[in-house]
Amino acid sequence: MEQRISLVTLGVTDVARARAFYEHLGWRGQEVEETVFFQAGGLAVVLWGRDKLAADAGIDDPGTGGFGGMTLAQNVRSRAEVDEVIAAAVAAGAEVTKPARETFYGGYAGYFTDPDGHVWEIAWNPGFPLAEDGTITVPDFGATG
Repeated sequence: MEQRISLVTLGVTDVARARAFYEHLGWRGQEVEETVFFQAGGLAVVLWGRDKLAADAGIDDPGTGGFGGMTLAQNVRSRAEVDEVIAAAVAAGAEVTKPARETFYGGYAGYFTDPDGHVWEIAWNPGFPLAEDGTITVPDFGATG
């Protein structure tokens, strides 16, 4: 198996509401057959009905909500951009679960949930500099300075 993720699909209770939320953040999506696709760097974030996603995956989903054991993360270019993105998310209807603050790794980060409870971390991490196109490269943690 190649070490790559192509799509992240978020099961949502209301596709139109979820699309409006992400578009309020400046994302632009395309809808095909009640499924919205957002190009997100080298992968796609997809919004699909939670019930349809669960059925497609063969999972019985009682829709109880709660933490699903996964977060999405976006690294940004500065501390100020962390605050800007979180403020835009709140304006779009997000709930801040952890305000932005200094991190143990020398960066700055905060968390919010989208209207369906998907957890996002917005982080500035000086150890993971962004390329011009927004991609990161995991550093060689074994390298000596």
